[in-house]
Amino acid sequence: MAKYVLLVQSSTKEGRDAEYEAWYDAHHLSDMCAIPGVSNGRRLVSTPVAFPEAGKRHLGIFDVETDDLGAFMAEMNRIRVSGQQSSTDSLDRESIVLWIYEDKTPEG
Repeated sequence: MAKYVLLVQSSTKEGRDAEYEAWYDAHHLSDMCAIPGVSNGRRLVSTPVAFPEAGKRHLGIFDVETDDLGAFMAEMNRIRVSGQQSSTDSLDRESIVLWIYEDKTPEG
């Protein structure tokens, strides 16, 4: 089974970081980890140390194992659109940037 790392950068609406972080910790992490193939998730917050410039304030990192990345993404989207996954209006949806990297670390 192929291994991937899903990275999601985002920002909150002005002054709503605490609300976003509470929602993320109480709901979003477990919602994401309930998606078949997601084995782990964590939330990080940026520091002022960056080169050449800082990214978005919030970064979610999720470990994914799947043999069909397209099907995984379709399921992730289906869960989001269906309302099965909780949401918050403290998130600036326009700020979301998502990347998926394949883990090529040798086993051993």
